[in-house]
Amino acid sequence: MNEIWNQVGNFGFPIVVSLYLLVRVEKKLDDLTTAIVKLEQKI
Repeated sequence: MNEIWNQVGNFGFPIVVSLYLLVRVEKKLDDLTTAIVKLEQKI
């Protein structure tokens, strides 16, 4: 049982951090895409 918690501690935290960062990057990419489309329309 202790080994299971050890594995969750070793792999769970990096997975959660990676998912959080991926969500943040996805939002920023959507904002960037919107900005590029608006710029294209103005040019």
